[in-house]
Amino acid sequence: MIDPKKTFKFLVYSRALRSMALIYMTLAFSLYLVVLHISIINIGLVAATTMLFAIFLTLALGAIGDRHGYRYELIISEAFTFAGALLIALSSNVTLIIVGIVIAGISGGAGGIRGAFSPGINAIIASNFSDEKERVKKFSTITMVASSFSIFGSMMFGTITFLSRYVGIGLAYRYMFLASAFMLMLSLGFLLLLKENKRPTKTTKIMKQVSFSYIIRIIIANSVGGVGMGIAIPLLPLWFKLFYNADPFQIGLVFGASYIITALGAYTASKISHLTSVLNIASITRSLNGVFLVAMALSPLFIMSGLFYILRAFFVGVGSPSRSTMTIKGIENEDYGTATSINGVATRVSQLSSGASGYLMDYALPLPILVGGIFQFTSGIIYKLILNKKDKGGAKTSQL
Repeated sequence: MIDPKKTFKFLVYSRALRSMALIYMTLAFSLYLVVLHISIINIGLVAATTMLFAIFLTLALGAIGDRHGYRYELIISEAFTFAGALLIALSSNVTLIIVGIVIAGISGGAGGIRGAFSPGINAIIASNFSDEKERVKKFSTITMVASSFSIFGSMMFGTITFLSRYVGIGLAYRYMFLASAFMLMLSLGFLLLLKENKRPTKTTKIMKQVSFSYIIRIIIANSVGGVGMGIAIPLLPLWFKLFYNADPFQIGLVFGASYIITALGAYTASKISHLTSVLNIASITRSLNGVFLVAMALSPLFIMSGLFYILRAFFVGVGSPSRSTMTIKGIENEDYGTATSINGVATRVSQLSSGASGYLMDYALPLPILVGGIFQFTSGIIYKLILNKKDKGGAKTSQL
């Protein structure tokens, strides 16, 4: 029998390092591609291609996790991210840089929970901790750590403005990508030390019917929000630059502040989980995320838009542990990997809408943020309606 608290520490160390690296890379990739003279439309297509690659990788890793252990799912996923970051840092060829971006999975948002999650993490926490309240606490810890260390990723991004004065803008980005690759290598080392409880024998080729029925409801609820995320979030740093003429230092300040607030939100989540249902927290915070995106799109000043994004980050932190708990609540133990991976695949499929982000931004700059906000607001309502049903144990999910 393993010591789950000891092995959880290694997971926390990994998430801290991963967050620093991944936040820098996510903030930097769209602006770096602009430096390389890639058009806005093509940058959106690169983000969509990255999502497409992640779909196939996530699905394959989920099956591996259920059969061989979720630590392997985490290790393989991190190895791809490390390899991609190293390729970006060492190459000056645009095609190879784009390949590195795709392999590393650099897409999605640069929010405070960006570095917390990768294929297998929900499953390994669910496997090692059976109590639901304990799971919420562990997800909150992961989110707090990831958000806190994301600040350093935003600081790395902010240094581009100053470093570029001495080495040029292109090399400045590449040096920071190299630093990110080093952090990911250390993160991979901690993942190699992970242990997990013995897996139950897999009795089905894919998953049990009860797990499938539950995860389908989760997928439907998440997909609408995923469309909004894909449209609004991946090119957000570029949007700040184009709409408000903000430089990397200013953008880094906004994202850095948002990570502090996300960590505060995650801490708050661990304290209020007993006040209302997990479902209510997940649903309300998701709709509020959409409200703040709409407010950002309508803001005439960078400081106003930045403040709305920072406020949004608080509710992202509050809602994330509850959504993670809801995702694995109705799934059988032997199906954690496959079910969460299928959910991850469905979310990434919906986020292929990032391919439309460049087109919308090219047509009218506020449009992707506005449209994305409307989708996210709607998804919170759908989340509540579709999951407010009896789970496999017979209790209503809204009474968790």
